[in-house]
Amino acid sequence: MAKRRMMLFFGSFNPIHNGHIALAEYAVEQKLCDEVALIISPQNPFKQNWELAGEMDRYSMVEIACKNCRYPEQVKPSVIEFLLDKPSYTVNTLQYLNENFGSDMEFSILMGTDLINQLPLWREPEKIIAGYDIYVHPRPEVKMEFKTERTIFLKDAPQCPYSSTEIRDRLERGDDVSKMLDSEVITYIKQQGLWTLARKISTLTAAISQQESAELYIERGKCYYRQNEWGSAINDFRKAEELKPELVEARQFREMVEEILEYRYKDIYNP
Repeated sequence: MAKRRMMLFFGSFNPIHNGHIALAEYAVEQKLCDEVALIISPQNPFKQNWELAGEMDRYSMVEIACKNCRYPEQVKPSVIEFLLDKPSYTVNTLQYLNENFGSDMEFSILMGTDLINQLPLWREPEKIIAGYDIYVHPRPEVKMEFKTERTIFLKDAPQCPYSSTEIRDRLERGDDVSKMLDSEVITYIKQQGLWTLARKISTLTAAISQQESAELYIERGKCYYRQNEWGSAINDFRKAEELKPELVEARQFREMVEEILEYRYKDIYNP
């Protein structure tokens, strides 16, 4: 009996957007696999934890998006990395999957040109390079600079003009994201209060309480800045400068806030 061809689509999915789903649907339509598993990474070694929504929030959004896609029986979420040691390393996940499901499944990997370029920096990349077909989809303005003998470049795969980062920024500003996210995913985000400035400030404050970081202070200061909370913003930018005097961004934001205060409140701020 032939093995099921399972394509593994790893990602933080923070949040999952229409571009992710379009790629999974493309893989099914082009018969590149029998099924696509969207593997939600609980902790990406290359990303800071404070940027991530909770594991189950991200799983719930992926589950919704898969349920509403054109091939819900073939495109499904996977929590496999929630069960493994953290931080998550792809090579460990692949080893676990092969040991437990390799007799029934043949695995391949789907990733963008940005990730294939980083592959040599991953843990034990030689095992991934030698052991798996890697399907690579183009990312806007990112050329594929690294490939393996088993790399298949999907030049006709759909390209997404936006990223999860852009979507989070738009959500924090209250901008429209209806063309980027499934409508039920948007409803879930609103119900859970994800990616609001208040929630980001709370998350950053918790992260700072665990470990002070100039970068975290800058991010929180930007949130205060966007809410016109000038005192809190300037305090955070000053703290960032104190921790890392070489960070030009902190000084630039502090000076910007000082100019705003001087202009708006001249009699009080600069009598």
